[in-house]
Amino acid sequence: MITNETIVALSTPPGVGAIGVIRLSGKDSIAITNSVFSGKNLLDQESHTIHFGLIKDGNAVIDEVLVSLFVAPKSYTKENVVEISCHGSNYIIQQIITLLIKKGASAAKPGEFTLRAFLNGGLDLSQAEAVADLISSDSAAAHQVAMNQLRGGFSTELNVLREQLIHFASMIELELDFAEEDVEFANRDQLQELIAKITIVLNKLIRSFELGNVIKQGINTVIAGRPNAGKSTLLNALLNEDRAIVSEIAGTTRDTIEELLNINGINFRLIDTAGIREATDTIEAIGVEKTMQKISQSALLVYLFDVVNTSATEIHDDIARLHKPGIPFLAVANKMDLSYSDRLKELNLPSDIQFIAISAKENQQIEELKQLLYDTAVGDKLSDNHTMVTNIRHVEALQKTQAALNSVANGLDNPVTSDFLAMDIKQALHYLGEITDQVTTDDLLENIFSKFCIGK
Repeated sequence: MITNETIVALSTPPGVGAIGVIRLSGKDSIAITNSVFSGKNLLDQESHTIHFGLIKDGNAVIDEVLVSLFVAPKSYTKENVVEISCHGSNYIIQQIITLLIKKGASAAKPGEFTLRAFLNGGLDLSQAEAVADLISSDSAAAHQVAMNQLRGGFSTELNVLREQLIHFASMIELELDFAEEDVEFANRDQLQELIAKITIVLNKLIRSFELGNVIKQGINTVIAGRPNAGKSTLLNALLNEDRAIVSEIAGTTRDTIEELLNINGINFRLIDTAGIREATDTIEAIGVEKTMQKISQSALLVYLFDVVNTSATEIHDDIARLHKPGIPFLAVANKMDLSYSDRLKELNLPSDIQFIAISAKENQQIEELKQLLYDTAVGDKLSDNHTMVTNIRHVEALQKTQAALNSVANGLDNPVTSDFLAMDIKQALHYLGEITDQVTTDDLLENIFSKFCIGK
């Protein structure tokens, strides 16, 4: 898959801006740029230097530019890399790229620069995928998770597991060479302990995907409750703006309203829903149906109730109806400015339900509610040294590794011959290798890097 072609693409977002950055990579990138550059002879310059000059097509000047040189192997792709900073006119950018292609460069495919970084040993596969996550990160948490993976945190943890497994695989392979002598080089008890230890780590990584994925995508947070509980008022209070229509008329919200709220670096996708009740018309019935769909898809459910006008029986019925196993649930008593504290004691809410009392209209306890949302969804699970899985391909490979190790464990509990143990360990090693770069195919690489933007 490694090619000698020199590739070129715009690396800054398309559209009019102050500058555009055009990137080339390949052994001829400096020579091709030099052939259209009027200034110093770029072929004689040091790596990591910047040079001012003109880009010219014959005698016609296209633009004044700055040219940055990165001489192999001291570059992102480990090849000769040139970055041309020109004015951000779409016309100028296209003129320069067309000229560079005419001089011998080829238009880059999506993700081809990072693919070359991977193929040339600059990144392993999980780090390369982290580049795409880093580019698309839109919150501090998503940025932190991507940076940890880009720096090799995930790869390091996997490689430790893989090296331990390789040791036992080699011992068992050695046993196969002495099959007629019936000897054991691999201590079965130690192998059993290793599998148990690795399984704990795999379980932790697999479980981390649930949080890692919502950090990457944003946490779907559904605000549900009866009509006139104050759901739209709460949405406006959380956002600190009038986003949803607020009315004394029950059933005002007929469709879902979605907005983004960042709390402590985490994006919460707030979803205001239609009130839950027996619908009075077809349109409201559709709204209630959509509410139930959003609840089933939520990563965090906020049940809001009117503490003044909703009976304890109605609240308990709502909780029983809405609380789903595995979905964090937060009960919020609204309109506390109109009530008394002893009213809450009468409700006798379940002890396993997270609870807070607020007044959305008067903006009371809203900041405390935001912190509770964060604590319920994230808590202390996010830290600099906590490895988190955010990629579905990775979690599937981890699950397959786990299944292969379960086969090894079963083979140890119900003794099988060394060749069967070796086969299952090899299978586990294969799936672990798929995550980084030990086991790859052209189809897998094409699927991964085709999702990158062009220019990266």
